[in-house]
Amino acid sequence: MTLRILCMIVALVLTGCNRDGSDSIMPPPVALNSDAMGVFCGMNVLEHPGPKGQIITASRVDPYWFTSVRDTVAFTLMPDQPRDIRAIYVSDMARAPSWEEPGATNWIDARKAFFVIESRKQGGMGAAEAVPFGNRAAADAFAAANGGKVVTFAEIPSGYVLGSDSAAGDQTGQERPGVRAN
Repeated sequence: MTLRILCMIVALVLTGCNRDGSDSIMPPPVALNSDAMGVFCGMNVLEHPGPKGQIITASRVDPYWFTSVRDTVAFTLMPDQPRDIRAIYVSDMARAPSWEEPGATNWIDARKAFFVIESRKQGGMGAAEAVPFGNRAAADAFAAANGGKVVTFAEIPSGYVLGSDSAAGDQTGQERPGVRAN
């Protein structure tokens, strides 16, 4: 009898762990609007050129907004930032009207995007940028025109997004003192 009760409890716990509930559904991106303020700079996101980012967490109603994709990626690597990330969206520059106007609704899942790093283009705050594209061909064309190399989200070196602009040239991906790489 005790064994039967124990098996039922284990089955219920495992069913709860394996459920495909609403927590596993990625929330949709929010359209960029005049209320979007950059997390790190406190400035209106619309005031800066280049691609943008937003991170949606479980513990907050509104997304965290970023004036650059570099800052968006850095947020995910910083140990003091929220870990309950449900979605990371970046501007799909292949569908952007222009560099100055990256678009309000052309968001893509950052984990599925292709990024051009080390290009001549600077991000919203005048720093090195990780320029996102929804397809590899668009990323390759941008790199051919502006320099740089194409990488995935997981391949962006922590030193590129966490270091200073002078450290952005250090593409080794090596962990430096005081910098945590995930």
